Amino acid sequence: MKKLRMGVIGLGCRGRALLDTILACKEAEVTAVCDIYSDRVERAKAQILEKQQKVPACYTDYKKLLTDTSVEAVLVASSWNEHIRMAIDSMRAGKITAMEVGGAYDTEECWELVRTYEEFKTPIMMMENCCFDRFELLSTALVRAGKLGEIVHCHGAYSHDLRDEILGGYVNRHYRLDNYRKRNCENYPTHELGPIAKILDINRGNKMQTLVSVASKAAGLEEFAKSDKNPDPSLKYSRFSQGDIVNTIITCANGETISLKLDTTLPKYYSREFTVRGTKGMCAQEANMIFLDEKMDSHEFWEPHKAIEKYLNNAENYGEYIPDIWKNITEEEKALGHGGMDYIMFKAFFKAALNGDDMPIDVYDAASWMCITALSERSILMGGMPQTVPDFTKGSWLKRRRKDVMEFVQK
Repeated sequence: MKKLRMGVIGLGCRGRALLDTILACKEAEVTAVCDIYSDRVERAKAQILEKQQKVPACYTDYKKLLTDTSVEAVLVASSWNEHIRMAIDSMRAGKITAMEVGGAYDTEECWELVRTYEEFKTPIMMMENCCFDRFELLSTALVRAGKLGEIVHCHGAYSHDLRDEILGGYVNRHYRLDNYRKRNCENYPTHELGPIAKILDINRGNKMQTLVSVASKAAGLEEFAKSDKNPDPSLKYSRFSQGDIVNTIITCANGETISLKLDTTLPKYYSREFTVRGTKGMCAQEANMIFLDEKMDSHEFWEPHKAIEKYLNNAENYGEYIPDIWKNITEEEKALGHGGMDYIMFKAFFKAALNGDDMPIDVYDAASWMCITALSERSILMGGMPQTVPDFTKGSWLKRRRKDVMEFVQK
């Protein structure tokens, strides 16, 4: 079996975790690694030697890795502000490119990403793992089967208490901190938006049109910084620009609306709040619940907690709609990151790369999802003024056919 020869750029927390995932996949081998910190490179080298019994080429300059002829494909897992630039350089070098998620700093870099792909035709995939989650794929299957009727609205959130991680940025050489000190925006939109965009056929028969964002005050990090939980006392009296809650509303060409919420600096359990609303029912990830008009009475309970108690976890009753790869996933594969999402995402990437197929999450998806960060920043700065979402397909969204990620994940 042919293996894809991979290079990994960025060996911090996320890059190191994804390196483990790649090393567990029979479709690939890691031939080179790169990070600006030599200790991270040495740790990755030992990791690869243990799994592959081969020593990879090691670099601290990513441009040198891109000239390495032993590398066919590159994973970009560096800091947010480097993702697009490194992905562009990777495509220019002819390396099949897997780009980790994040938000764009301006819409022009998204256009440059698209222009580079269209000039060089080097395959690129945004590695948005939430598009491959079990509940999101179940919801997609129910939508495609018509069970939810006509889709009207979708909601998602990145609700993840990151106060300790953010304030540990300098200590752990992590990039989030500077973003929270200097920016105020929907800084991490793709976890919630990616699966929604796929369900709504964004860039494939539909498109996002306008966006409005508003942000709350920034209080959560400043209070946490003064507590004994703060990992970096030098930040005790720091001020932050990033609002604790950012709400974004997006309108679509086919009439649907999307609501996104960034919520990372206040106490809360983890949730993506993934919700799909249609004329015949809804999917609600927080309760692992499917609510269908044909089976349930919406007037049965006037108290929401009683309805949730009754229908909690009833998504398990819809096993016929769950993709086979999730039915057959092993505990070892689940342990490879985010309960199995990372493993399934890489399986889809390797399948497309090795077969020469279109990528499940392509350059137009990457550009349109990442640009939400830059547009939200502008909207917040202008007091919630609407922003036009660029059409990175330049009109071809009208003719492009639907391509669900489920097409890539069947074993």
